[in-house]
Amino acid sequence: MVLSKTSSESDVSVHSTFASRYVRTSLPRFEMAENSIPKEAAFQIINDELMLDGNPRLNLASFVTTWMEPECDKLMMDSINKNYVDMDEYPVTTELQNRCVNMIARLFNAPLEEEETAIGVGTVGSSEAIMLAGLAFKRNWQNKRKAEGKPYDKPNIVTGANVQVCWEKFANYFEVELKEVKLREGYYVMDPVQAVEMVDENTICVAAILGSTLNGEFEDVKLLNDLLIEKNKQTGWNTPIHVDAASGGFIAPFLYPELEWDFRLPLVKSINVSGHKYGLVYAGIGWVIWRTKQDLPEELIFHINYLGADQPTFTLNFSKGSSQVIAQYYELIRLGYEGYRNVMENCRENAIVLREGLEKTGRFNIVSKDEGVPLVAFSLKDNSRHNEFEVSETLRRFGWIVPAYTMPADAQHVTVLRVVIREDFSRTLAERLVLDIVKVLHELDTLPARLSAKLEEVKLVKNGKKSELEVQREVTNYWKKFVLARKAPVC
Repeated sequence: MVLSKTSSESDVSVHSTFASRYVRTSLPRFEMAENSIPKEAAFQIINDELMLDGNPRLNLASFVTTWMEPECDKLMMDSINKNYVDMDEYPVTTELQNRCVNMIARLFNAPLEEEETAIGVGTVGSSEAIMLAGLAFKRNWQNKRKAEGKPYDKPNIVTGANVQVCWEKFANYFEVELKEVKLREGYYVMDPVQAVEMVDENTICVAAILGSTLNGEFEDVKLLNDLLIEKNKQTGWNTPIHVDAASGGFIAPFLYPELEWDFRLPLVKSINVSGHKYGLVYAGIGWVIWRTKQDLPEELIFHINYLGADQPTFTLNFSKGSSQVIAQYYELIRLGYEGYRNVMENCRENAIVLREGLEKTGRFNIVSKDEGVPLVAFSLKDNSRHNEFEVSETLRRFGWIVPAYTMPADAQHVTVLRVVIREDFSRTLAERLVLDIVKVLHELDTLPARLSAKLEEVKLVKNGKKSELEVQREVTNYWKKFVLARKAPVC
């Protein structure tokens, strides 16, 4: 005899989620719901809302890795429940981190003996790495000043105005004056000569960028090092250099091995790099490497034993996942020097394809340099009718996320678009992007100028006494406010 059961109205497990009441009920936004919902419904509803996100592979604004091999994906999922900080419980994971530190230190030409252990640590990204490096510089400077009987309450750091916001955070959070070398049109990185002129006895370090966020350009660390050596000799100071190689650290050793930017230069005391950028790992991993033990004050290292054994720790975070560390080790041994070189060469070649395609349109000035991070930064030759922000906005209709932004001081009037070429951006996509940009330009050409009224208004102010540069700056600021006003707030 066959037994059957009629499902009750409350037995939703046998129903399709879309046939249930959960799809006609708003999800909580500010407070937890009183009752539970089935796991299938929770998954489906959240997954559906996430469809409205952009496609990570087409997010050309980001330097962060958006594709990894399935084998590495599996390794990451298998270790997703391991806490990185539990070194005694997960000794192999700790060993893999140490191997990564040693490999990266030698990639950066750290002065190590054959089996000498490098000094460094894994972080959640270059922002944390920069905080740690900055703290080490500040403490070393303070200790030196105390020993000399000199004031140690006004430390400063010299950078270019093109630095990433994490440097501003460091200066703000840890009470260090940030002295920025201003940019100028056509020169969008820190000028080493001006930087050294700004150095004084309170400068804890000069920060050089290997791969500017704005246009991918490498700053001249070699010239900075040479100029700073001379100044140190003249003044008796010992001002060091930190290299922010967040983007360029996994590029320069493979594409420009003769370029001197790393520990080959005597004043370079620490380097940070983002494993989740051109280290080819998903978001959540960075590294900071010190030249020697003396460059990382022992007093900054904490020792704990409540997890089972004595464990040294120098991080701003404590608990975090192990997956990204394991993924970094996978990439280092899977690709090796040959594989990384091939990936970076592919990125550079595809950047050239995109750049040449844009140049052929005759509509753009290329702002990025040939040597640097494989990206293309470009601006319209004529933005009197339509500007870069409109190009960026219209490209989204084709699925592309291409940012438009203004340069920092003193080049705020310059607006650029930027396309970052990552490992998963093929030549076919580069060619397709050029075609879509051409379509966007043709479409905009048929539309009336959205800013023409504002432009005329600005030109008439003060009876034409404003310069063309002032007009351009006002129009750019007007458009920035217009775009920001249209963006929906995030709940």
